[in-house]
Amino acid sequence: MEKLTGKELQKSLTYSVEHIAKVDASMTEKSFEFCENYKDFLSASKTERLAAANILEIAKANGYVEFVPGKEYKAGDKVYVNNRDRAVILSTIGQKTVDNGVSIVASHIDCPRLDLKPMPLYESNEIAYFKTHYYGGVKRYQWAATPLAIHGVVIKTNGEKVEIHIGEDPSDPVFCLTDLLPHLAKDQRERKMADVIRGEEMNIVLASLPYQGEDLKDAVKLTALVFLNEKYGITERELLNAELEVVPAGPARDVGFDRSMIGAYGHDDRVCAYTSLMAEVETEAPVYTTVSVYADKEEVGSDGVAGLHSDWMEHFITYLAQAQGVNVLTALRNSKCLSADVNACYDPTFPDVMDPRNSCYLNKGVVITKYTGAGRKSGTNDSTAEFYAEITNMLDANGCFWQAGTLGKVDQGGGGTVAKFVSQKNIDTVDLGVPVLSMHAPFELVSKIDVYTTYKAFVAFLNR
Repeated sequence: MEKLTGKELQKSLTYSVEHIAKVDASMTEKSFEFCENYKDFLSASKTERLAAANILEIAKANGYVEFVPGKEYKAGDKVYVNNRDRAVILSTIGQKTVDNGVSIVASHIDCPRLDLKPMPLYESNEIAYFKTHYYGGVKRYQWAATPLAIHGVVIKTNGEKVEIHIGEDPSDPVFCLTDLLPHLAKDQRERKMADVIRGEEMNIVLASLPYQGEDLKDAVKLTALVFLNEKYGITERELLNAELEVVPAGPARDVGFDRSMIGAYGHDDRVCAYTSLMAEVETEAPVYTTVSVYADKEEVGSDGVAGLHSDWMEHFITYLAQAQGVNVLTALRNSKCLSADVNACYDPTFPDVMDPRNSCYLNKGVVITKYTGAGRKSGTNDSTAEFYAEITNMLDANGCFWQAGTLGKVDQGGGGTVAKFVSQKNIDTVDLGVPVLSMHAPFELVSKIDVYTTYKAFVAFLNR
């Protein structure tokens, strides 16, 4: 046998991942085209309710019908489950019965934001404000002095549901929370970063003109209430029945001279929701039943009726198993899940928090994350080597570009996904998603190429 040179050995034995545009120039055009509709979806899906509504609209347009427990479905049938207008399951019935397992892609459609407190409206020094309570892992200072929009629902005392959307249309007003001018920020500069803007300082400016007429207490607050009453027919009492969310205003935008990136609020995790949605609706005759999940409450621990810490996904699989006359525990044990969530992209501006050998990078493809958690791997699903290999081999076999990554240096912090909750149901699970720069900021960045490769990975998995 001929002895290999050092360079030949290095090529055959070592492993590295290249910039995709250097390997396959056609991926640029394909990804740009794919991401145009993604930008529209993201701009129109500023809350989990809006995302769920848009997912259902797309699903219905592609032949999905509401799932009926107890009904028998045949291979190729497409059904949806709407969980309280804030989370969704889409499913295409497979050729095999579900005791052979199902193919789960589990993303989430909630994002860090500001929620209004139950009694939010007040006036101080002739300015009207909303009090907020931040939701999810935010750097609070990033939300000051930036245009904000308000979205949500109010349930009136007569039971009528009223939708509120202010701040996205160019003709709409926007809102903001204020910050100190640098000239008077001496004491503020002494605060730790986490306290530069405190939770009780996150007050949304609403109005500054008093309601005209007789001498009134809190006349500016009344101006805000009159606006809400005239436009939406609601009173201050009915704000107690509201779910109103404050989010960054404005659409998704191309970023860079080359337009190779997308900047927007909500890539985490609506980028994985959209890519898995496109893969799901295009799946026609899968071997295994698909279960594409768009969950709520991931950013605060996946609790609540629409989070994946609850049993609503398992209930759906149980109904499928019962209708087919098979054992649901067997179905769960044989199922496979991609926890469709983003990971932190290596940022050359802040390299100290990352392990460069175990980080994901822009334009190198969908990232597979074997484990998340923090420090000692607490709060994680740690995928088995066998399942990790099964997924990476599947991606290779389908020509998918992918990379491996972890969530920063061991002692820098950490995070989690829905993977640990799905795996608790005895389902093999691994994280797979898009690398993100400025994660959890009001304006996050992703590569269009990485978005497209994530979609291709979901297509391969759902058609395994």
